[in-house]
Amino acid sequence: MSSNRGRRGGASPKDLKEASGSIGRALKMYFKYFPVLTPVIIVCILTNAIVNAIPSTFIQKVIAVIEQYWEAGDWDSAAPKIIGYLTILVGLYILALSLSVLQSQLLAYMTQKFLHNFRRDMFSTMQRLPIRYFDTHKHGYIMSHYTNDIDTLRQLVSMALPSLLQAAVTLVTVFCIMNYYSIWLTLVLVAGVVAMAVVSGKIGGGSAKYFVRQQQAVAATEGYVQEMMNGQKVVKVFNHEQKGIEEFNKLNDELCLDSSKANAYANILGPIVNNIGNILYVLLATVGGILLLTHVPNISFSRMALDISILVPFLNMAKQFMGQINQLTMQVNAVVMAGAGAKRIFALVDEPAEADEGYVTLTKAKKNEAGEYVETSDSDGVWAWRHPHQAEGTVTFVPVEGDVVLTDVDFEYVEGKQVLYDVSVFAEPGQKVAFVGATGAGKTTITNLINRFYDIADGKIRYDGINVNKIKKKDLRRSLGLVLQDTNLFTGTVMDNIRYGRLDATDEECRDAARLAGADDFIERLPEGYNTPLTNNGSNLSQGQRQLIAIARAAVADPPVMILDEATSSIDTRTEKIVQRGMDKLMEDRTVFVIAHRLSTVMDSDVIMVLDHGRIIERGSHEKLLAEKGTYYQLYTGAFELE
Repeated sequence: MSSNRGRRGGASPKDLKEASGSIGRALKMYFKYFPVLTPVIIVCILTNAIVNAIPSTFIQKVIAVIEQYWEAGDWDSAAPKIIGYLTILVGLYILALSLSVLQSQLLAYMTQKFLHNFRRDMFSTMQRLPIRYFDTHKHGYIMSHYTNDIDTLRQLVSMALPSLLQAAVTLVTVFCIMNYYSIWLTLVLVAGVVAMAVVSGKIGGGSAKYFVRQQQAVAATEGYVQEMMNGQKVVKVFNHEQKGIEEFNKLNDELCLDSSKANAYANILGPIVNNIGNILYVLLATVGGILLLTHVPNISFSRMALDISILVPFLNMAKQFMGQINQLTMQVNAVVMAGAGAKRIFALVDEPAEADEGYVTLTKAKKNEAGEYVETSDSDGVWAWRHPHQAEGTVTFVPVEGDVVLTDVDFEYVEGKQVLYDVSVFAEPGQKVAFVGATGAGKTTITNLINRFYDIADGKIRYDGINVNKIKKKDLRRSLGLVLQDTNLFTGTVMDNIRYGRLDATDEECRDAARLAGADDFIERLPEGYNTPLTNNGSNLSQGQRQLIAIARAAVADPPVMILDEATSSIDTRTEKIVQRGMDKLMEDRTVFVIAHRLSTVMDSDVIMVLDHGRIIERGSHEKLLAEKGTYYQLYTGAFELE
């Protein structure tokens, strides 16, 4: 229940460097998605920035015209010039407004499309990850990628980057204009900007460190909240509400601390930069007044003498220049947060997909006139393994019968901690093989290896005489039906959840599967029958009803091999008898692996394997094991119980 975050050291320079690299990678993807619209957006931003930077030049010209005609009082000559300048200025503002509207609309579309593609890539990657990844990563952390981390990218591409680009172009444009008017005053401005940069670097570095830590803290907090939501029944039954609150408070306190420090740095930066800007503005006005009064020669690219027509627009441009610097500093935090979010997202995207070196596939086949199996598209064909032999250049078709053999299998989830030792299982077609033993003995692990959710460390697993490593995983799993103790139902109707076992199954085939599993009776009594909507993992059904739907889902897939991992453990005795009748029909002519704590469900098995600490210590039929009076006999007679 402890957070065990181990992250109080904060973000290292390496973290910040990786975050910046992740932003660059995200932007490359952005440009790839919009090779035409991106240049359009850039043109809009550049034009807007330039247009917003040059009004001061028109003010200078208007003041110069007024000065020129003030003493003469020739307003008839001055008016057309002033109106001309103002008309051009209004036209530029209308152009800027039009480009701003176009920019905002394009950015809204491009941002959402970018995030749509990003989420699609993330989910596609996640679907290809091995089971091991989900066993070793908290689901709340993964969910945080789709919510919090994605939102940081939204802020980056929709607000921060456009603002940064516009501010940068405005700065360059205004700086050039100011140099055109007065190099003396520009040098004073540069000295003030250097002071701003030093302060921003000191404060911004601390802000960046804590914003990275804030992202990590948000993920940890969201992960814990989801964990507690999923485990509310357990929390309440053990009266651990207060313990949960204490653990959450620890995480929430860390999030609060990191966020407070990050925002403290960020919030203090703006006022400091603003006040430096105000001081600089006063300094410029003072220096400009002194230059005017002392008639110091003006140095500028325009070679104009410094007068009031230059000083007034220069001061306006200086204020605009410092405002853009403040805008830059305000966007730094969004960039840092986006870098942290992008780094976490790419950590998911870059996870290696589940390896699959198999080349044997599942197909339909039928016998030709020579009595050999050949591939067919006919629906009445039988399932067969299409096995290419590269050395001979031939292809053979092996009918799927469900002959599963494990030979001397060793396995470890974590290197150095072995959980299975020399396990050998021989399941002939149509046999029912049961595994019994204490929790942690390795029963479920064996079935996980047959599915290739994990790969063995040593030994062999053969399916119809073919090494399972040669069979493509999706084809291997298509041939295996799986019913787990923990039932997962999806949002949709009852019919949708049954059809999940085989998406092309007809309604009648789904109903037949439900009848076979003994689920049809209670489904028909639901408010809308098979069209009854299920939400929140079927919370409107009993545990037994949910399990029956899961069994029907496996039945509609009609696989040659069934794996029942304590499939009836959540069903009461009366319901179990109903299910057992359906299960008996379901198991006809199929190889079945059964994991059960209730020995009554495995008594009719062809072979019963008794496991203890990863080893098979007994095997045989129910009668044989009772006669041996070993561990199974003691379990059956109640001498000791499974734990």
